[in-house]
Amino acid sequence: MLKLGLDIGSTTIKCVVLDEENKIIYSTYERHYSQITEKIAEILATVRSKVKGVENAAVALSGSAGMGVAESSNIDFVQEVYATRVATNTFIPGTDVVIELGGEDAKILFLTNGLEVRMNGTCAGGTGAFIDQMATLLNVPLEDLDELAKQYEKTYTIASRCGVFAKTDIQPLLNQGARKSDIAESIFNAVVSQTVAGLAQGREIEGQVVYLGGPLTFMSELRNCFDRTLNTKGICPENSLYFVACGAALCAEKAIDFDKVIEEVKNYRGSGNFAFNPPLFKDEEDYKKFSDRHAKATVLQKELKGYKGKAYVGMDAGSTTVKGVVLNDDGELLYSKYLPSKGNPVEIIKGFLEEVYAINPEINIVSSAVTGYGEEIIKNAFDVDYGIVETIAHFTAAKYFMPDVEFIIDIGGQDIKCFKIHNGAIDNIFLNEACSSGCGSFLQTFANALGYEIADFAKLGLFAKRPVDLGSRCTVFMNSSVKQAQKDGATIEDISAGLSLSVVKNALYKVIRASSPDELGKRVVVQGGTFLNDAVLRAFEQEMGVEVVRPNIAGLMGAYGAALYSKNKSKGNGKSKLANKETLKNFVHDIKVTNCGMCSNNCRLTINSFGGGRRFIAGNRCERPITKKSQSNELNMYAQKLKMLEEYKPVEGLRGKLGMPMALNMFEMYPFWYRFFTELKFEVFHSPFSTRKIYQRGQQTIPSDTICFPAKLVHGHIQTLIDEGAETIFYPCMSYNFDEHLGDNHYNCPVVAYYPEVINNNMKDVQKICFIKEYFGVHMPKHFPQKAYEALSKYFPDLTLNEVRKAAKLAYDEQDKYRKKVIAKGNEIIEKAEKEGKKIMVLAGRPYHVDPEINHGIDKLISSFNVAIVSEDVVSPRVEKFHTNVLNQWTYHSRLYAAAKYVTTRKDMELIQLVSFGCGVDAITTDEVREILEKEGKIYTQIKIDEITNLGAVKIRIRSLLAAIDND
Repeated sequence: MLKLGLDIGSTTIKCVVLDEENKIIYSTYERHYSQITEKIAEILATVRSKVKGVENAAVALSGSAGMGVAESSNIDFVQEVYATRVATNTFIPGTDVVIELGGEDAKILFLTNGLEVRMNGTCAGGTGAFIDQMATLLNVPLEDLDELAKQYEKTYTIASRCGVFAKTDIQPLLNQGARKSDIAESIFNAVVSQTVAGLAQGREIEGQVVYLGGPLTFMSELRNCFDRTLNTKGICPENSLYFVACGAALCAEKAIDFDKVIEEVKNYRGSGNFAFNPPLFKDEEDYKKFSDRHAKATVLQKELKGYKGKAYVGMDAGSTTVKGVVLNDDGELLYSKYLPSKGNPVEIIKGFLEEVYAINPEINIVSSAVTGYGEEIIKNAFDVDYGIVETIAHFTAAKYFMPDVEFIIDIGGQDIKCFKIHNGAIDNIFLNEACSSGCGSFLQTFANALGYEIADFAKLGLFAKRPVDLGSRCTVFMNSSVKQAQKDGATIEDISAGLSLSVVKNALYKVIRASSPDELGKRVVVQGGTFLNDAVLRAFEQEMGVEVVRPNIAGLMGAYGAALYSKNKSKGNGKSKLANKETLKNFVHDIKVTNCGMCSNNCRLTINSFGGGRRFIAGNRCERPITKKSQSNELNMYAQKLKMLEEYKPVEGLRGKLGMPMALNMFEMYPFWYRFFTELKFEVFHSPFSTRKIYQRGQQTIPSDTICFPAKLVHGHIQTLIDEGAETIFYPCMSYNFDEHLGDNHYNCPVVAYYPEVINNNMKDVQKICFIKEYFGVHMPKHFPQKAYEALSKYFPDLTLNEVRKAAKLAYDEQDKYRKKVIAKGNEIIEKAEKEGKKIMVLAGRPYHVDPEINHGIDKLISSFNVAIVSEDVVSPRVEKFHTNVLNQWTYHSRLYAAAKYVTTRKDMELIQLVSFGCGVDAITTDEVREILEKEGKIYTQIKIDEITNLGAVKIRIRSLLAAIDND
């Protein structure tokens, strides 16, 4: 008897027919573009006409989108994991692990000792859809990505947790001239990293590994990346795409009536029950009024050809698009261009300037300015007069339309920027950090998935009767909400309107986190390409309850603001040094990749040369490759702390070596434990400061993808100590920190306090050594010696209580000495900055944020702006305990609040808070610190960091903060 199996996935449908010997005699693989039922009916009809005797075959359905159809048509349904397992055991017996990447799902099946399944839950980073998006961004066909990756020379770190943030990592690399082959390989590495760290979660992948699913079938280099990371040679069977369909077929038991099922599937309709919002417009008349009102904010268009007056050029090299404008003396538009950056803004800007010179060869350009992600490379390539931070460019443009603007929101392709304006200066900046579901690329993705151009898709929603209520969620999970709504009978119009509403909700309630629209003000200017979509604009006005201004050049505001800025700066005098016709004729752009080698960071540099001695170096964490001088760390407390910790050198001891991981609280507890164990005659040493390599060493044993990056690093540090031959590792659990009398209590955060338990339960190798993870209470000096003696004598029976007492006393002295040294150094930095009239930045976080791999050189980046840096524990002792609105029971937090309080008393100090992604307790601290600062008129700046470095966004934040202070 023949057997037919269908696998209805999130983006494709696979169908197989097996003969009596379980051999495939027919197979097909097709995309369904969300028209699932029509596609199933079509495939069944084709199979019936092509395969003899299939009418009597047993049929079963599987796949993430197949259950509803199976139920309504009375066909057997087989859960896809079970189907995969049946197919694997039938065709490749002895398999230990199956790694399967699909369109929007990723799975790891562990088949030894029973079945264990790990699936992606909250994020579709690292799946087929993610790779699709990345190929589009690189502007290469998906099928060429694999060939490109094979030619790589080096790799970069790229976020795989969110397609949108991967874009944000890749875009600066493209703007800086990185090779596409290197980026392609880096994308594959990101997928591997997401799968291994995000799904395996501490269970090691070993034995016979089988690769399944589209991406792993079609991309041999992706399989190579998995092989290299897992130290294995996986198998990709020839019918890997059809394993779920084969599994369904193998489980099929009952035949179906083809005609009846085709008819039923065709007529399958959802329940018609879905939550919806009121329509955006009542009727055409309502829409006309709306359009007329917005037509008033218009920049006049004049002719560039033959124009004889003064001209000003503004350019905006954004994350996904490049904009260019030419203005006259009255701020009117002579010429404009809006194009996708296609990963090379230099070529696009060159084309823009050539067009300008072709239309008006005699043009008199007085000044020029550039803004956006690609600002620096464009400024260097074309000798642009001014570089200007995006926030100021957008503010300058908004003021032109509404001089008393209170709030500006700019929704671009993948970033949302919002500024609150207070007393004519930027007072607060919000940027999206963790999710891009409120951005333009979010709508673009859906339009493309449903087979529409973005402009047509947007228009569909204007007169929808029942806009679907999709809430505000991640792009990929919005996908499942959209599919569900389609199954429930929502029209494309309803979905288009619903998506526009959810873009707005995401922007307001996820990025700006407004408790109500009122707190944003009534004088609002909206800009960015996304607001050219009338449905989004209308949804925003309805949600805010105000009428806003949208200029007709909403998508060009960055470039327009840059041109206005250059006009104001030059005061209409002089001649721009912007590249002229002749220069453009001889323009060259060569890219060379090299390693800096001037310090231990060994940054990978991309050197762009433009001829005539002009060049731009990217990828550097400091100015050294450009100035050839090392950056001075004299006024950088983060660098000073690392120097102090390096002074604790191992001293040979009779009791042998004892290793400690330089991670989490060790960054402030090391002096204590170092002195304690050195006095007890141990040779105390620590793992090196973190590097990417150290992180990767422990990656396979991390049990949770959502834990903060500093905690993930601990695994690598422990593994490094073991690999270096440490036979004893000391890593204690500590519920309490020292009491600094700033809070209601003095706990360590739960991760810092108890992470040794996680290490003990998830790292096999610690069982091979002596791993000491006892509980210690350093906050009670009186009881500490006795407790420490009891805990340690289990491991070292020859210890005496007297020895421990002596060592403890010296350890407390050492900690006190270290603490005083930190404060003295900090005070010295503050005094020197005061003398030199420099701004002082309190870079406030946790002790472990001084780790170079955790902060990614943010301290060096900030100090390159000629400011002094101190840490929160330098200024927190200057404040007495005070009332906070939250329970103030963690030592690290009470320092933060005290530092914020102190900063409000000084005009020359600002606070920048470092927050690790996945830090639950920081959800509380960020709000409290913001409140303390804003109450006294200070600007709150937050930088979120994790394993990915994207210093581009950090730079915007810092420059915007400095520009806002200068405006003050």
